[in-house]
Amino acid sequence: MPRLAASGLATAATLLAGVACAQSDSPVDQGPPNVPAFRPAFPEQTRAPALDSGIELTVETIAAPLEHPWGIALLPDGGYLVTERPGRLRVVAADGTISAPVAGLPEVRAEGQGGLLDIALSPGFAQDRTVYWSYAKPLGGGASATAAARGRLAEDGASLTGVEDIFVQDPPSPTAVHYGSRIVPDGAGHLLVTTGEHFTERERRLAQDLATTYGKIVRIDADGTPPDDNPFAGLTGALPTIWSYGHRNVQAAALDAAGQLWTIEHGPQGGDELNRIEPGRNYGWPIISYGQNYDGSPVGEGVTARDGMEQPRYYWDPVIAPSGMVFYDGAMFPEWQGDLLVGSLSPGALVRLRLDGDKVVGEERLLTDAGRIRDVAVAPDGAVLVLTDADDGALLRLSNDAPPE
Repeated sequence: MPRLAASGLATAATLLAGVACAQSDSPVDQGPPNVPAFRPAFPEQTRAPALDSGIELTVETIAAPLEHPWGIALLPDGGYLVTERPGRLRVVAADGTISAPVAGLPEVRAEGQGGLLDIALSPGFAQDRTVYWSYAKPLGGGASATAAARGRLAEDGASLTGVEDIFVQDPPSPTAVHYGSRIVPDGAGHLLVTTGEHFTERERRLAQDLATTYGKIVRIDADGTPPDDNPFAGLTGALPTIWSYGHRNVQAAALDAAGQLWTIEHGPQGGDELNRIEPGRNYGWPIISYGQNYDGSPVGEGVTARDGMEQPRYYWDPVIAPSGMVFYDGAMFPEWQGDLLVGSLSPGALVRLRLDGDKVVGEERLLTDAGRIRDVAVAPDGAVLVLTDADDGALLRLSNDAPPE
């Protein structure tokens, strides 16, 4: 991809997606599976037919450079809040101007996959100026945990006040990977926070342990209190914050038009999963998986199904390394309405999934030469916004606007 401009709306590239409304009988070209012996539980569970939008995408740089940007939230004035994993929060103006780091953030553990991670606005941000973020919280002795916090953003965007943690994963982990960390306000006063299980053989087992928040989706009120209607509230030996469990490393989460939560989690070598999340359900990790360990050995007993454990609605083998997703709702690309747009870190792309109910019926890979896509959002005009994860990452705008002469 050509070098992107450091600021402003400089056109980077115009990409031709293909023939309009085309669908193939064959899947996206992605190479052989890591575990060819595994078979899908139902026909639409993997390698959906390839789609071809036929859309000419204009790719513009809104802001760059950003150091390993991780999360984006759209401000009411047309600007953006963007996190940088080393521990900085930036306000990006509508014209692409990048602010100095916002003051008032807590210390983060910016090692491994840790740092300052997701960002979300309160549904009432215009009145209360409340911002939520997730981060790797240092807890002494080299240990850390996924944490979520909140604070009030000053009118000038220069600082946060009233900062407090509202969730801290327990127990602390010595392993600085698999933090999960997406935050999704549900519009009804609750927050859904995804976590990871910190990867190691010893720690991954805790994804099945209801006394920990490893490998879970947690649901809390805005102040961190567990709602009374959470599925394990009042159950001895289970944490009342848990919404679902048996997850590996959930770095993509979004609500569909009906308010249903969907997530995508990283598999090991193969086995990235799209899940439709239901409260109290067990999503299987590390007992079942459509992938294998990185050394080629089986995960657990090497099985993909077990009674009482949910099947993914879709899986990838080989992986896309998913991070960030959004259900498209906008006027610019009406043919994408309701489709799921997902960031891919490896091999790197914007992945579009067409759903029919809860089944994936088509897949397309867009923006395959922009590097690692860390987060995805939709602008008010329907343009798609993506963050590229690199030392000199960028906030890009994808549109069907004609590039300037």
